[in-house]
Amino acid sequence: MRVATLVTAAALSAGCMSLPGKPNAHIGEDKMSAEKNFQLFIPETMPRSVGYSQVALVTGGRTVFIAGQVGLDRSGNIVGRDDFRAQVRQVFENLKAAIESVGGSFRDVIKLNGYFLDLENLADFRKVRDEYINVESPPASTAVQVPRLFRPEFLVEIEAIAVVNGR
Repeated sequence: MRVATLVTAAALSAGCMSLPGKPNAHIGEDKMSAEKNFQLFIPETMPRSVGYSQVALVTGGRTVFIAGQVGLDRSGNIVGRDDFRAQVRQVFENLKAAIESVGGSFRDVIKLNGYFLDLENLADFRKVRDEYINVESPPASTAVQVPRLFRPEFLVEIEAIAVVNGR
């Protein structure tokens, strides 16, 4: 049964078959990733999302899980105390360093999870995020408001999942 499921999933992701009654409903072709290791899309059967994909399908490569990053520089010093945008920029620089350390780039990111002290900062987050991600095929994303992070000076924490080419 598992082999049949995998074959069906592979055929669906390759566009070789469509869902019953919904030709190509699974693909969301305008949102598909250009990467060969994964596809990012919005199925026609789901709500249209703005700025993120609803589904990430891994088809190859190596999956990389990156721990939540906060506004700390390489030396462990806080960047942007009380400055949300400065902290987010440092967070994305940290994520970039992590992805590059395994031979990838932000084009390989398939999922971002964000933890915010205040979702009022979401617009500023998106402005900075969009300088890093592939906005034509954005990663699946989640934003959660939390009462606090592990240190009181942190305003945001972001974790990522990427799929990079195998070696």
